[in-house]
Amino acid sequence: MSVKGYLRFADNVSTWSGKISAWLIVVLMLVVSVEVFKRYILNAPTAWIFDLDSMLYGTLFMMCGAYTLAQDGHVRGDFLYSNMKPRTQASLDLALYFLFFIPGILALVYAGYGYALDSWRINEHSNVTADGPPVYQFKAVIPIAGALVMLQGTAEIIRCILCIRTGIWPERLKDVEEIDVVGEQLANSAYVDEESRRVAEQAQAINDSAHQRTGA
Repeated sequence: MSVKGYLRFADNVSTWSGKISAWLIVVLMLVVSVEVFKRYILNAPTAWIFDLDSMLYGTLFMMCGAYTLAQDGHVRGDFLYSNMKPRTQASLDLALYFLFFIPGILALVYAGYGYALDSWRINEHSNVTADGPPVYQFKAVIPIAGALVMLQGTAEIIRCILCIRTGIWPERLKDVEEIDVVGEQLANSAYVDEESRRVAEQAQAINDSAHQRTGA
């Protein structure tokens, strides 16, 4: 497999795992809506609903980590980072990946695997309520999500190395982006003066500069 092929493979795995997991928010919304109806209209609350809500949200949160990394959506100090040259950005990222990312994610996968294995072995159930639901399937998500993040992390490390060599960030798989509604309205409106257009263009240039890594 070529380098570009591996990057494409990792991006696709992360993107589709994130998109599939994102449907859990719909499931969570339905569960909460039904429980609100039962609790306040029928006066028949479900004892284990808190556990279910926590597991659904936790699974969504963990399984979308690789997707967020693939889209370069994790939090970063853009004030300093965005003013760096691509090679400097890549060098900084590469150092941080080796210092923090790889040890942290390996620890997550290793510890998560142990937690999940022990949980399956003892048929663990939640102790929040007297008759709590099983949690072993939820704990199994920890090493799986960690492995997906590690897969995407290796792709990001390769991107850093390529950028150091070429001075240009390799392209990444694009997904949905937020639409600049104000910009669209200003561009298509016949009732906006040139000064307003100029101010909007300056604001857009600042925003593009702050996101130059993902736009490369």
